[in-house]
Amino acid sequence: MKRLFLSLAAIAFASGAAAQNTNVTDISKTTVTTVKDSDGERKVVTKEDIKEKQNIEFQNAESGELNKDMKATPVQVTETVTVTGPDGKTRVVDVDRSAYYSIGGAKYKVSVDNIGYTMTDATGKRAGLLRQMGNNTYIYRTGNQTSYASFDNNGNLVIQTYDDKTDSFTKTVYTKN
Repeated sequence: MKRLFLSLAAIAFASGAAAQNTNVTDISKTTVTTVKDSDGERKVVTKEDIKEKQNIEFQNAESGELNKDMKATPVQVTETVTVTGPDGKTRVVDVDRSAYYSIGGAKYKVSVDNIGYTMTDATGKRAGLLRQMGNNTYIYRTGNQTSYASFDNNGNLVIQTYDDKTDSFTKTVYTKN
């Protein structure tokens, strides 16, 4: 009986000592986007989960003071964006590049869809599609032209199109607004 009591006390003490003091903030945001175009009405559901975690540490942890000052510690932020398209397919987006971009006075909207991104002009007409090939590499398709696209360090959309006649690439940069 004495052994059982000591074992339970040791387990209770060990589990209390293993607990860490952390500040955790969980934020969830769900956005339903309805797109009406010539193909009909489609709904895209975007769920964004942001988790912030910060360890709590004291400046003078060993001191005998009752009130102790907290030490500034880094905050680890984890963001997950999940997109569910009208066909029911779900994908996870590492970095959401949805934004407004402009070139030569024209403004375009890049919005996430269930496969990649859709680029529309100011009237809402589809200007092109971005389909992800790898990390920050996309195929850009508009009309009868296929190009290579990526996002630079400033968040601008860079599209490079190959020209057969000159055997060179033409670089077009859409500036993020």
